[in-house]
Amino acid sequence: MTYDREALVSAMRRLSIEAGAAIMEVYERDDMGVRSKEDASPVTEADEAADRLISAGLRAEFPDLPLVTEEQAATHSLDARTFLIVDPLDGTKEFVQRRGDFTVNIALVEDGVPTLGAVYAPAKQRMFLTRADGGAVEESGSFDLEKMGETRAISVSEPINSGLRVVASKSHRDQATDDYIARYGVADLVSAGSSLKFCLVAAGEADFYPRLGPTMEWDTAAGQAVLTAAGGQVVEKESHRPLVYGKASFRNPFFLAYAPGVTLAEE
Repeated sequence: MTYDREALVSAMRRLSIEAGAAIMEVYERDDMGVRSKEDASPVTEADEAADRLISAGLRAEFPDLPLVTEEQAATHSLDARTFLIVDPLDGTKEFVQRRGDFTVNIALVEDGVPTLGAVYAPAKQRMFLTRADGGAVEESGSFDLEKMGETRAISVSEPINSGLRVVASKSHRDQATDDYIARYGVADLVSAGSSLKFCLVAAGEADFYPRLGPTMEWDTAAGQAVLTAAGGQVVEKESHRPLVYGKASFRNPFFLAYAPGVTLAEE
């Protein structure tokens, strides 16, 4: 299977911006069209509009790459090691509560590893993007569809284990997570929503993101791609083995995302 990596990164960026515009149009309405899915999680007109836009764009430009997307259950039976994976609106609870911590996520998984990805937070005007030739950048500015705005290379921090900066889930944090974090020397603990947590570690704004709660691969693939491109790591909590993709049901185990240098607690 061959594909142009530069073209793929460009498409991820463009489709993220277009989806972000569609999401913000719904965000600014009084009625977001919120309803519950079968698993009782919320879905809005914004999720569906963004999904239609992204999936149509990716299928048109990269028809040979299998596509998995959260909002299309028919794609959840895919059995592949290399594929595109999309969460058109990660952090729907943050979106519904108008807290701004929601993202568009598009990623390429190659042989079970997320390698390219875009994470766009339209309400915060932050875009995190892998480069086709390695590394990661943050873009800010007007987000023109044809040309990139101001960009800066991002990389993980050099953590101090006696004073870690930890980021944790805003909507899904629980006592087990707090108990686990208490095993570390923590200088600062902040809450954030969606895949932004990966990106804060990638940008050196946090050192450590432990996730002791359920996630799906579409929740994490783009953020993991950005973080690893910036020099970070993502491992399963229990085994400390790398978190891999293409699992049956696309369900993740608990995981730890961090800057190298963080000394992980023994299980």
